[in-house]
Amino acid sequence: MSLSRQIMLREMLAANAAFDGRFITGVVSTGIYCLPSCRAKKPKPENVVFHATPASARSAGLRPCLRCHPDHYYAGIHADETRVAALAALPPGDLPDVPALARAAGLSVRALHALLREHLGLTPADFLARGRIAQARHLLLHTDRPVTEIAFEVGFASLSAFGEQFRKQAGLSAQAYRDLRGSRAFTLRLPAGYPLAAMLRDLGRDRCQSTARVEGHTLHTALRLPGGVQVVSVALRAGQAEVTTGAPLSPADAAALHGMLRRMLGLTSDPARFERLAWKDAAFGPLVAGTPGYRVPLTPTPFDALVWAVAGQQVTFAFACTLRRRLCGRLAEPAGAGLSAPPSAEGIAALSVPDLTALGFTRARADLLSRVAGLCASGALDLDALAGGSVRAAERQLTAVPGIGPWTARYVLLRGLGAADVVPVGDSALAAGLQHLHGLPARPDARQVTALLAPLSPYRSLATLHVWRHHAALKETA
Repeated sequence: MSLSRQIMLREMLAANAAFDGRFITGVVSTGIYCLPSCRAKKPKPENVVFHATPASARSAGLRPCLRCHPDHYYAGIHADETRVAALAALPPGDLPDVPALARAAGLSVRALHALLREHLGLTPADFLARGRIAQARHLLLHTDRPVTEIAFEVGFASLSAFGEQFRKQAGLSAQAYRDLRGSRAFTLRLPAGYPLAAMLRDLGRDRCQSTARVEGHTLHTALRLPGGVQVVSVALRAGQAEVTTGAPLSPADAAALHGMLRRMLGLTSDPARFERLAWKDAAFGPLVAGTPGYRVPLTPTPFDALVWAVAGQQVTFAFACTLRRRLCGRLAEPAGAGLSAPPSAEGIAALSVPDLTALGFTRARADLLSRVAGLCASGALDLDALAGGSVRAAERQLTAVPGIGPWTARYVLLRGLGAADVVPVGDSALAAGLQHLHGLPARPDARQVTALLAPLSPYRSLATLHVWRHHAALKETA
């Protein structure tokens, strides 16, 4: 335990999971010991003692926390994460309601709410609905079974409830989703109040990128689908997104494209709950009023976010864009309409570290990009699997890769995996934006950033996006 007390206090107060395993937090006022990432109410610093191991804490007369289970962590047992994974593997049709889900988890309904909120950012009802609709989408594209039969199989008690929930999550009716097979054009329904201008601005934030461009209200983007690269055009109108593709869609391509578009357009989450909370905050209320309905636009795939994160380590956003453009140029794969395909894990893994340093990456970041591309290409790092599981488990697996620290991991969680309650501590734009919003004399440090965003939990990812947009607007008007 070579860390200073000041550092350990800071990371404990920030609930930084990257420090789990490096020290134990002992709380003398309660007689318990915890992991640094424990989400229980933080103790006063004067009541905290630090230990190198659980054994040391026990020898001092402390007992393990029943919330973060430090002994389980050190034994390699992550009980809550295992429970979440087991719930996700259950057939949704076997779980008629939230009490049934709680019984399957062996928890009270209240404890189930806390578990799913912490690890998935979902309520139990949202968890059930997401699982049911995901299974229904698969059956619609890969079988010809009647829609009614599918609706009841996945756990809906009525066809009307199924139809309403399917349209809400997919932006299409069940039949229209099935009709994606073989189609070259379809229309996604956008939610009421969808902020067209703000979302288009975000989608085209790198105006010189070679993988996508925004012309007026239309996004043209090159995407890697299972059947190959296609250029897809998305015309955003009031209430709808009109999509056209370069070739007819196979079932696998239809599922992949639909998922990518929902991610890119911010349709995987609903900002309503965040906005109700933000209205109560003096700093964030005006931000929400300025851009109501704003959502978190994700990268087309989680790997795209990982590339952005490595390119953006300790550099400006403008230089991160430059690095990514150079990388795309080095791996140029023309897709049509003047666009090229985004870099694949396999393509980057085939480059040498000198190839990457020649593009402007530092040696350390070139090493990291080469390493993570190789891990993703081999399947040793499965980002898609991480996206469907525990946020805490995902952060732990990402930070286990040498060179990936808390900021990089949390950027991937936020923009690539769609985690709802992530604070990318160490981000300079986030700190500068919060400084301006709160009228602070200096930029807040990691602990202060975490404290300033705490009232917005469990929606701090969207809060972060609002601060980033606020900071960008300040720079443009400076």
